Amino acid sequence: MRAAGIRAAESESSGVTKSAASELSIWTALVIVYVVWGSTYLAIRIAVESIPPLAMAGVRFLIAGGVLLAWRMAVLKNSQQRITVRHWRSAAIVGASLMLGGNGGVALAEKTVPSGITALIIATVPLWIALVDRLFYRRTLPLPRLAGLVIGFGAVAALVWRPDVSGLDVAGAFIAVAAAISWAAGSVYARSAELPDDASTAIGMEMVAGGLLLVISAAIAGEFRDPLLFHPSASSVWAFIYLVVFGALVGFSAYLWLLRVAPIARVSTYAYVNPVVAVALGWIVLREPIGAHTIAAGAAILASVALIVWEPKKS
Repeated sequence: MRAAGIRAAESESSGVTKSAASELSIWTALVIVYVVWGSTYLAIRIAVESIPPLAMAGVRFLIAGGVLLAWRMAVLKNSQQRITVRHWRSAAIVGASLMLGGNGGVALAEKTVPSGITALIIATVPLWIALVDRLFYRRTLPLPRLAGLVIGFGAVAALVWRPDVSGLDVAGAFIAVAAAISWAAGSVYARSAELPDDASTAIGMEMVAGGLLLVISAAIAGEFRDPLLFHPSASSVWAFIYLVVFGALVGFSAYLWLLRVAPIARVSTYAYVNPVVAVALGWIVLREPIGAHTIAAGAAILASVALIVWEPKKS
């Protein structure tokens, strides 16, 4: 997700150009993001049962980002590439938007909001991206994609306010909405941000910067004085490990790579598929309610994905 058009420098920074990234590789990365990130909502819900949310998210990204940076530093040591202060500034902005505001907001929301409902609220990200794109970059959307966004938003709204669920925590829901807006803004900014040429290095920097901001926020919120932090349940620990390895290292790397090589409209479709995966897993594992209303709205979400992904063939 992003805006302003993909510059040649962005393609070079990922190590591939748009033309060099095959459809197979793009769709493989999309499927990874679809499935892995859909499952992370469940993992976050389980992790925050006994681990404070901001601390959990901060340590998660510090570990994942540190692993990526350690791996890439050994490679870049003999190259001509250098990390500058401007690179770290851009990484900090992206990290603040995606990790602190986006993932941190989701972790906070899931303390009181079911994982499936949180995922459905986050599915509004493409709408916020379109608004940011339109307001700040004057970009327009073809009618089919615009229709897809409208249908998707309507289907998500119908799911969030579905009749078979009651007692939704309003404060938690608003935190999730704020997380979606923050994620959209960071995704738009990241496309044109000045970052290292090596994509993995840039991703690691963003995770480390965002992780540090999350840890600082956790300290300010007093989470490190919470006794639960030092006595987590086994299920929370396993969920945390899954979030580090798959949610951060695998899923996030695939997502940020896609931002550099694939059309923004196609990348944004993950926000419609993830809720379907999240709702299904929430029902299977946590017995979160699901019914005919949910299934119908989910079908509408998939239809919106088809509209957004569809691109007319050039004659």
